[in-house]
Amino acid sequence: MTHTELVVDLRGRQIRSPADFWDAVAVPCGLPDWFGRNLDAWWDTIETRGISEVIDRHDLLIVRADRHGLFSPSNPDGARLAEVFRESGQATLELGGLTAACPQRS
Repeated sequence: MTHTELVVDLRGRQIRSPADFWDAVAVPCGLPDWFGRNLDAWWDTIETRGISEVIDRHDLLIVRADRHGLFSPSNPDGARLAEVFRESGQATLELGGLTAACPQRS
């Protein structure tokens, strides 16, 4: 069986807040207008599935972002979002070329 990946590359974009992140991933991830724009809604989207047809068509979501703004080491909002990715088995956050989450595939 072939695994498919959805790669959303946010590098070079100004992602300073969770709102910026939700705005940046909404279209490439196919998030519906009613998407909750919070960590619980994101978890449901990437793990439980059934919210985004785009994400659901792929085995793995990879989000690439720069390690500044929201994802700077001192930003607690970015740390919480990165933790959601770390706990996920179906999504990965790559920051500045470093992987913040990497699900194990057999």
